[in-house]
Amino acid sequence: MSVLNKLKNDKEYYHGIGKEYVSNSDISTLLTNPKLFGVSRPDNINFAKGRLFHQMLLEPEKPFETLIVDASSRNTKKYKEALTEEHPFAMLTKEVDEVKAMVKAAEENFDFYTNIMDSEHEVPAVGELFGVPFKGKADMVGEFDVFDLKTTRNIHEFKWSARRYNYDSQAYIYQELFGKPMVFLCVCKETLQTGLFTCTENFIDGGREKVERACEVYRKFFGDNPTEDIHSYYLKDVL
Repeated sequence: MSVLNKLKNDKEYYHGIGKEYVSNSDISTLLTNPKLFGVSRPDNINFAKGRLFHQMLLEPEKPFETLIVDASSRNTKKYKEALTEEHPFAMLTKEVDEVKAMVKAAEENFDFYTNIMDSEHEVPAVGELFGVPFKGKADMVGEFDVFDLKTTRNIHEFKWSARRYNYDSQAYIYQELFGKPMVFLCVCKETLQTGLFTCTENFIDGGREKVERACEVYRKFFGDNPTEDIHSYYLKDVL
């Protein structure tokens, strides 16, 4: 089985052969605290909401693995008693309803939803950037563009928050791996307004600069011929 076929499977992508590659989710870690590179992060509501939103739109036939509890909050006895070793975190029913409302907003916007339906979903790709092996899994690959689904708290500030959350580096990586321009399809959590955001050259250049700096850190500590021990890393700055 080819690498790309293996990477179609989420377990292989996140925990199997995919561990041999760097992804956009590693960029922030490499730039801010490389000692945490490769360390699993605990689940949280933002991750869970994002997964469910993507799954309901792109893979509705797939069972959702996160536990769902019909409780008023995570401080209740009902919620705490529902948790297990296998499920140390759960979504609340009301949070699932919030995601369903966002999915409905996306489906009701014809032009927005057409981009979703007229594309191939969950497509993996690999390649080398600045001497480092990278992977990516596009939400959607259309004839001319690569699309990624995002949710945001304020859609009118997305063009600024996109840089803060390293969507610029994601856009650069995906355009390199897939050979097509990146487009973000966005739904606002608060207003349910939908938006389509294309990427400027300046946005891509900012992402490229982040990736290049992150690759320098990766090669220094984790590459085939590392020049420094990660345990010797410490932050250097001025006040």
